[in-house]
Amino acid sequence: MKKIVAVLVILVLSAEGKLFAQKTGWGSVSGQIVVNGVIPQLPNLVEKGAAACVVKAIPNEKIIVGKNGGLKNCFVYLYKQDGKPQVHPQLRHSMKEKVKLEAKNCRFAPHCLIVRTDQILNVFSNDIFEHSVHTFPIRNAGVNMILPVENQHGIDLEFPVAEPLPFSVVCDLHPWMSANLFVVDHPYAVLTDDRGNFTIDMLPAKTVTFRIWHEAYGYLKRNGERNINIDIPDGKTASMGVIKLPGKVTP
Repeated sequence: MKKIVAVLVILVLSAEGKLFAQKTGWGSVSGQIVVNGVIPQLPNLVEKGAAACVVKAIPNEKIIVGKNGGLKNCFVYLYKQDGKPQVHPQLRHSMKEKVKLEAKNCRFAPHCLIVRTDQILNVFSNDIFEHSVHTFPIRNAGVNMILPVENQHGIDLEFPVAEPLPFSVVCDLHPWMSANLFVVDHPYAVLTDDRGNFTIDMLPAKTVTFRIWHEAYGYLKRNGERNINIDIPDGKTASMGVIKLPGKVTP
């Protein structure tokens, strides 16, 4: 009997060793999205003085292109095909409890933002005018609430279910006010910066699938495909390359 127990212990320890040895590695991916050709020039949504709260012109942020042609505010995210993705231990819970959306000078800022399902969206105001907060999610319950004047404490909104796409947050009292909110249940979603660049860190070192979405362009494709498969190297950064978009688009 003692020999049998000893053999079982050795087998268990051996199995644990193999599991430890096969533990997932982690890597990163980076890339850039640029507009190739004539850069769209959009007129202001509202000119200065057109309404009492408009103290300066409000630009159309649907397409923001940098001097180098980089396209800002593209949502780049890990696309889950089968269940939840593997998540790095350091990223299993969000570091910030709340994500902030400000109403100021009759404008929502930032124009695009990402919220995880374990976070709260706090919408606050520095304006002396009332606003409404009207959300249009697909899977979560929508809300339509009044945001009182100069309410810096704000309204806290929860989104417990991941969304398939970004959705709009608007003010019904000032219809030009809008933002795009993307709710995800993992940490692997980012927005491109002013130069169209992005990096996603601490990804599982294996072949993973990404999607990219933009307010004006919709789904962005690489080599004609919406699903972008990338091999993530352990301890290194994979390149998604440069994705070029046509300059002409209907905003």
